[in-house]
Amino acid sequence: VIADEPLENFLPLYKQTDSEEIITQYDGPTVEKVGLLKMDFLGLKTLSTIERARELVRLGMQQEIDPEQIDLTDQKVLQLFGEGRTKGMFQFESVGMRDTLQKMKPDRIEDLIAANALYRPGPMMLIEDYCGRKHGQKWSLPHPILAEILAETYGIMVYQEQVMQILNRLGDIPLARAYKLIKAISKKRNKTIAAEKHHFVDGCVAKGITPGKAEEIFSLIERFGGYGFNKSHSTQYAILAFQTAYFKCYYPAEFMAALLTFEMSSIEKVAEYIEECKQMGIKVQAPDVNESFTDFTVIYPDKDSSDRSPQSSVEEEEATLPETSPGKQIRFGLAAVKGVGVKAVEEIIRAREKHRRFKTIFDLCEHIDNRLVNHGALEALIKAGAMDSLGGSRAQLTAALDDAIAIANERQRDKQLGQMTMFEEFESDQVIQKERAKLPEISPWPQAKLLSLEKEVLGLYVTDHPLAEYADQIHYYSTANSHKLRELTHNKEVIIGGILLRVRFTVTKNGRAAGSRMAMFTLEDLQGTVEGVIFPDTLMQYENLVQKEQMVFLRGRVDLRRGEPSIVASELYDMTRAEEFLTGVVHVRLTAEAIQTELLEQFKKLCHSRPGKCPVYVEVATQDQMQVLIQIEAGVHPNPEFCRQLEGLVGAENFTLLPSLEKLNIRTGVAMVGV
Repeated sequence: VIADEPLENFLPLYKQTDSEEIITQYDGPTVEKVGLLKMDFLGLKTLSTIERARELVRLGMQQEIDPEQIDLTDQKVLQLFGEGRTKGMFQFESVGMRDTLQKMKPDRIEDLIAANALYRPGPMMLIEDYCGRKHGQKWSLPHPILAEILAETYGIMVYQEQVMQILNRLGDIPLARAYKLIKAISKKRNKTIAAEKHHFVDGCVAKGITPGKAEEIFSLIERFGGYGFNKSHSTQYAILAFQTAYFKCYYPAEFMAALLTFEMSSIEKVAEYIEECKQMGIKVQAPDVNESFTDFTVIYPDKDSSDRSPQSSVEEEEATLPETSPGKQIRFGLAAVKGVGVKAVEEIIRAREKHRRFKTIFDLCEHIDNRLVNHGALEALIKAGAMDSLGGSRAQLTAALDDAIAIANERQRDKQLGQMTMFEEFESDQVIQKERAKLPEISPWPQAKLLSLEKEVLGLYVTDHPLAEYADQIHYYSTANSHKLRELTHNKEVIIGGILLRVRFTVTKNGRAAGSRMAMFTLEDLQGTVEGVIFPDTLMQYENLVQKEQMVFLRGRVDLRRGEPSIVASELYDMTRAEEFLTGVVHVRLTAEAIQTELLEQFKKLCHSRPGKCPVYVEVATQDQMQVLIQIEAGVHPNPEFCRQLEGLVGAENFTLLPSLEKLNIRTGVAMVGV
């Protein structure tokens, strides 16, 4: 009740048939108008991630970390932000935000608070000013009170609280009215703005400020006040981001394991964070019935697997902050395997903790309750690689599964009937080897099938990637990857290599090609996935390559009109013939100072060792800004080995493969000479 009155006297109430919660049919602003307090509660997965990371650190390293007590001036943590290494950090992992952080180079928590508030439509235009002023650009304001209030943000109105202080301290407008004025500015309520402007100018004049100067200050408020973000909100978000960065900095394996656990439902996010783990030097292993738990967990190589349980205690270690994660790895959680339910996972863990490690598939099946872990779940675990530690190939384990279940059922019935042999508890490695020998003599699955089935149950490739053998070609012949597309401009031409995961054909409804077939596709490269479209003319020319599981290079343009980048493909090439189509010119950049006799001799020797038809051009920048383009006499065959050696000779940044000479972008004068 409110003022001894029941709620229904204030607003209409409703209870849904499937819930006990009482809700109102009024919207938020109306609820406030009738005198009730409206509060927004935001559920954040990040809080669970931090708590899980704490738990992993506590159980794995015997260290208790209180996120509320960490040092917010820690420069090592702030350096992560400044370098843009913020994947997985709350509110700071988008490409645009990473770019902002690299420009800003934050060295205090206040910079993170400001970045959070500025990186939104509207105030985003002020980011360049903030970064420039932070790094020494001069700035001034028309009154000392303004300078005092805005000193923290280098004279820029970033927060609602700052604008309210200015209105209050300079214009004598009460804080409650100042807040309403900010809302009026953002909603462009001109009548309210005009009325308060009069009051503000009067207040300023009373403090000795001229009317003209007062109007100038109010113009600044009108221009930027409507963009002001709530500082208290931004502060808490920045602190939360700092806490995630702290764990990523000092306990990277534990943090990434926690992050992967709470992103388990998103295959795209899991793939993205596994790639981030690779960049951090942390290996993510496939699930394993002898080491995995329900969630992603950290493997400590110096500890026996029986000590890795989230419930177990470990030996106490020195309470120093680890700078890296030497040898630490992350294991997939068993719950990440499609077709394996929570009850099945719990049963496998129970049996393992009771009987120690499983040694064979027969041993596993004997000690689990097959009513909880059925045939389908066991088969999915094999496909995921979770039984690789039990001996035999995945093909053998699959073929032996029915027999293993049948033998296990028989042994379990014998135990229930009390028909155990007197030697059963003394079974030795000889018995284990005998059971291994029961695995049928069949060939392992081809790598393509093994990886395909692995992806079927995990949603992504973990053991290996079908593109792995083409990694060099993709590195040298692509001009972008699925992650870098976000950093490019609309309509930018790119070449990107990958595997077609999905292809869907449809018919165009409009335009000159109405009624013709076109294709929508999903391409996966070694970094992630990107959607794309192939229009009728292109499809007609390359239809033999437009099929699921085909590995191709696409040439096309980046489409950013829908927010997430996509590709409009114009050409497709079989990945096995990439050199033939994508290497029209080898382009090398050198400065005049870098050219030395030894380098030229090595370069010439390399070119002659790989003779071919592809011309080589060396662009030399001289001290007087002239660019000399030298064509090397001998053509080359630019296979990956040649590219690797040339990259080692001149540096990756000075070497490019181009489809044609026209793609050379020579900015100043050019002299063409032949050698």
